[in-house]
Amino acid sequence: DCSLAAEQLKNSPRHKAYLEGVSLRQLQKLYSLLKGHLGGESLAESLENDKELAKRKSIMDELFEKNRKKKDDPDFIYDIEVEFPQDEQLESCGWDAESGEEI
Repeated sequence: DCSLAAEQLKNSPRHKAYLEGVSLRQLQKLYSLLKGHLGGESLAESLENDKELAKRKSIMDELFEKNRKKKDDPDFIYDIEVEFPQDEQLESCGWDAESGEEI
């Protein structure tokens, strides 16, 4: 994870004096670019990925705001409770299983 690696680098006693003036966000970005470079991406490709991500996030934010129910909306209901069927067999998914892998 870029944020964890950047945080460890910034708090490292060995590098702390050199990185005092560098923001955590800048270190995260640098780590991401280096990771992309080691993966064979060019600088332009790495930066393009960030632009695409920002574009998709913007679209998601707009959709969220469009669909969000506000207290002033006529069909706003506070504290909706939903009953889910319990008679079906529950399936486990790979993404929710704990693994022994350390991140």
